[in-house]
Amino acid sequence: MATTPVPTTAKSPSPPPRSILRDPAFLRLWAGTTASGLATWALPFVLGLAVLHRDLGAAGLGLVLAARTVGFLAAVAVGGVLADRHARRAVVLWSALAAGAAAPLLAAGLGRSVVLMTAAAALAGAGQGACRPAFQALVAETVDPERRQQANAAMTLAVRASTLAGPALTALLAAFLDVRTLLLGIGVLWLVAALVPAAGAAAPAAAAAPAPRAGFRAEFLEGIREARRHPWFLAGLAALVCVISLGYSATSVALPLISRDRYGTEWVLAAAMTAYTVGALAGALLIARLRPRSQGWAAFAGLAAYGFAPLSLVLPVHPAVVVAAYALAGIGIELFNVPWFTATQREVAPDKLARVSSLDFLVSYGLAPVGLALIAPAITAFGVTPVLTVCAAACFLVPAAAALTPTARHFARRAPAARD
Repeated sequence: MATTPVPTTAKSPSPPPRSILRDPAFLRLWAGTTASGLATWALPFVLGLAVLHRDLGAAGLGLVLAARTVGFLAAVAVGGVLADRHARRAVVLWSALAAGAAAPLLAAGLGRSVVLMTAAAALAGAGQGACRPAFQALVAETVDPERRQQANAAMTLAVRASTLAGPALTALLAAFLDVRTLLLGIGVLWLVAALVPAAGAAAPAAAAAPAPRAGFRAEFLEGIREARRHPWFLAGLAALVCVISLGYSATSVALPLISRDRYGTEWVLAAAMTAYTVGALAGALLIARLRPRSQGWAAFAGLAAYGFAPLSLVLPVHPAVVVAAYALAGIGIELFNVPWFTATQREVAPDKLARVSSLDFLVSYGLAPVGLALIAPAITAFGVTPVLTVCAAACFLVPAAAALTPTARHFARRAPAARD
């Protein structure tokens, strides 16, 4: 006897993930990260105003900024270990409070004690360095994997927007407030960074189950071993260091000289730097929705686009070409940055994520001053054109070579189709 088959109900498609901008936990994290970024950016600018007002000498400014860099580099590795050892939210709290405490010390030393200002700047740099890997790991705890690329794009949008609007806002405030008050305002921004973010949805596994701990050095080396498990990460870090230490450093030194000597105006310098930031904003908006099939290759192509910036300075082209090249470089850098951060959050073991992120910041930030220190003597010895040509070639070729690394195509140990 035949039976009537039971009709099957078609599976309804899963609803699209909710926009990251409607997630209160992420918005709190975004606000805290944005505040820390504004505070980090504002300090050199405000200290520059102190030099203009003769409250601080040029030598003192260099010493204070160098102390901040040293504090950052010393703390970023320690911060990565702490953020994997303890709750990331607690690391953000105490490191941001430390950076905030440096602001009144800077204000107290202004015009009175360069020694006090140097110590305070080192404390500010240490707080900044310790919170960076913790913030990076908190994104992975707060946002589900499907929305992390959108979240990272929102983070970088905030950074680029503050870079674009920050100078005008600070100049406006400086018309009504003195330098000491502006320094205290930086401390308030750090308080926002410390108090506003919410705790992540999940604590790292290592913090959830206390166990006998190895020393800081052993745990940091464990993070390096985790990084070595991902060839795409090591290749991307090498390419990023090349672009920062050669491409970015070369254009930072050469662009002001070429703007003055070739074009006879500061307009080219201002327009090119503004175009770079606007391009980065456009790149972040684009990558928030773009999902290339070969994500790693697309990211390396974006990173290689920075080579157009030094290349545009090699020949006497129209200024509009220079501006367009910098805009293209800005777009490309975010087409790399956002997938890079997202892949790190996805692929790295959660209990080692902060340490691997700290390695990223330590190497890229640590080698950037080396490039700046070497480019100027190289230009003096060999001339602007040969140095820029070499730097442009390196920006094109090193990311291309990195893209050939195993696992680089998808920024993953396995292709996306094999992950389900």
